[in-house]
Amino acid sequence: MTDVLRTPERRVEGREKVTGTARYAADAAREGMLHAAFAGSPYPHARVLAVDTAAARAVPGVRAVLTGADVRPARFGRRLLDWPVLAWDRVRFIGDRVAAVAADTPEAAERAAALVDVTYEELPAVFDMDAALAPGAPLIHPDAADYRMLGVTRPPVPHPNAQGHQVHEHGDPAAGFAAAARVFEHELALPPVHHAYLEPRAALVWIDGATVHVVTTNKAPFSLRAQLAAVAGVAEDAIVVHTPHVGGDFGGKGLSLDEWPLYFLARVTGRPVRSVLRYADELQISNTRHGARIRLRTGVDRDGRITAHEARVRFDGGAYAAGKPIPFLMPGEAMATLAGYRVPAARVEATCAYTNHLPAGHDRAPGQPQNSFAAESHLDLIARELGVDPLELRERNAIRAGDVDVHGDEWHASEMPRVLAELRRASGWGRPLPPGHGRGVALGARHVGRGKTSLELTLDERGDVVVRSGVTDQGGGALTMIGRVVARELAIAPERVRVEQVDTARSPVDPGVGGSRVTMVHGNAALDGARKLAAARDAGAAPPIRVVGSADQTAHMFGSYAYAVEVELDRETGAFRVVDATLVADVGTVINPVAVRGQLEGGFAFGLGQALMEELAIVGGRVVTASFGEYKIPSIADVPPLRLVLLTDAPGPGPFGAKSVGELANPAVVGAVANAVADAGARVLTLPISAEKVLAALRGGAA
Repeated sequence: MTDVLRTPERRVEGREKVTGTARYAADAAREGMLHAAFAGSPYPHARVLAVDTAAARAVPGVRAVLTGADVRPARFGRRLLDWPVLAWDRVRFIGDRVAAVAADTPEAAERAAALVDVTYEELPAVFDMDAALAPGAPLIHPDAADYRMLGVTRPPVPHPNAQGHQVHEHGDPAAGFAAAARVFEHELALPPVHHAYLEPRAALVWIDGATVHVVTTNKAPFSLRAQLAAVAGVAEDAIVVHTPHVGGDFGGKGLSLDEWPLYFLARVTGRPVRSVLRYADELQISNTRHGARIRLRTGVDRDGRITAHEARVRFDGGAYAAGKPIPFLMPGEAMATLAGYRVPAARVEATCAYTNHLPAGHDRAPGQPQNSFAAESHLDLIARELGVDPLELRERNAIRAGDVDVHGDEWHASEMPRVLAELRRASGWGRPLPPGHGRGVALGARHVGRGKTSLELTLDERGDVVVRSGVTDQGGGALTMIGRVVARELAIAPERVRVEQVDTARSPVDPGVGGSRVTMVHGNAALDGARKLAAARDAGAAPPIRVVGSADQTAHMFGSYAYAVEVELDRETGAFRVVDATLVADVGTVINPVAVRGQLEGGFAFGLGQALMEELAIVGGRVVTASFGEYKIPSIADVPPLRLVLLTDAPGPGPFGAKSVGELANPAVVGAVANAVADAGARVLTLPISAEKVLAALRGGAA
């Protein structure tokens, strides 16, 4: 029988999606269903003095109008519950919700929401990260001591306007700088960007007796269940979360927005209540990738080898920290300023600030594109100042087995030297470039996902297998991967394995999609279950045979990758385009061949958008790029040929030696593009890299 893993996969949900029969949260409906709309603040920071709902309640078809006073003290969040379901005393960003309406039709709900009359007293607004963290800055959360933290105690912060703060030091940075032949310092900045998934958020909530049902776009249903239990004050087992197809995620759909007020509306009306956001709502109130300002200082010896490193990282967390799931309340890789390099001594300080911007949360490889853009630009500037080839500088500093990284962790194995050697070969690094062209390089490392889950497998009388899992599939191919792992281990055709995603009432507890964990964690649980089925069958057990496959993945390992990018630049206008790209990626054993290419190519396009055009522009706290007419994302015409080289012979901790790829490819794109543009003649230190900034740099101005 042909090895399953050598055969391109057929997605288990593919037929539904291409025929239009796939059901999403916005398609969910219940008899007697009401529709929700919301009234939001026009001010970035203000006290709520009074809310008059009389006119809203008088609109025909309106069944309920709730204000902050009706839900107080309910706050929500993935880890820190700091975002009021409806604001009752103050609003903290433009769009912060102060009232929720349920009506017979969407039109009636929106008409009523527009008639909610709120009296505000404006407060000083803070939009700059450093200004927010300065002594005497206006407090955005004076009641922060009242906030709950799920599962852990909130770590201390150095300022009331700090969401999270971390400091790491290893080695002797002072001695490392003293021993350096040269010391370099640069500051770079990035704006917030949006995930730009195709499907806006939607939710439907109804209460059946003592059971709360939630249909959601949230990719982590058990996490949502735990949060709703905390917000609503009900037991977790009294909540059932149903997640149908999720139309894209990229890290953004771990946070729920509408489910909380829908619960209170359903409780008041006794009827199902649904909300479907417009994309203008998505761009104005949902969580974004953090804007950042990053200052790096690095000492090197005469050969350009790193002797010491310091970093000061500032993230704009916006009005609430609710979108962040990690205890330190910062982007996941906030401290990874020189990922993939040997750093013998370092001090890294990172702070995420409250501001009066819309809240920031997790986005594909959270924290890494910001740090990668800064670090790879910084190293390129060092290389050019020293007169060293940029790729050669990276080859000298790439982490090897036995070296410590920027976190002070020792790597017991490293594919980074191989990755760079393959990049030099595959990209034709040394070939001459035409006039007006530039070439840039960037490398990166991304941790292999970790976590714990279980799933149920049943072997029937025909020898077919049904797998039931609580994991969602937001486009990454999770269910297909699970089926292929089982099929391969049992030596049966993939068509004989049916993978079912089930709700939280019928599945073992599952951590959800995120953190590059699905192939590692769910794949190993599937492998464990398949082996248990095989053992039971060999022992003579009669079908149907039911087992539970489990995995508790704790291995700490990294996947390595590197880009070479070529651009063509017009020095008269500053216009440029990316004309060629090479990606070398250490991916281990490939489970889903088509999906691996899709993830890597999609990650490249994702990063390209952040490098070239994406910016959630905010003026005075107001998002002014509130549609895809203004907020630009790449089209196929913007994406150049991408040469992929996959290293598959260095096994990882996943099933059959797999590693993670979902967040591997996008972070380093921004640095590679910036370095290519610099090689063509214009160094730009802020994203996105526009023709205007390039032209200013060509003319000697700041960019």
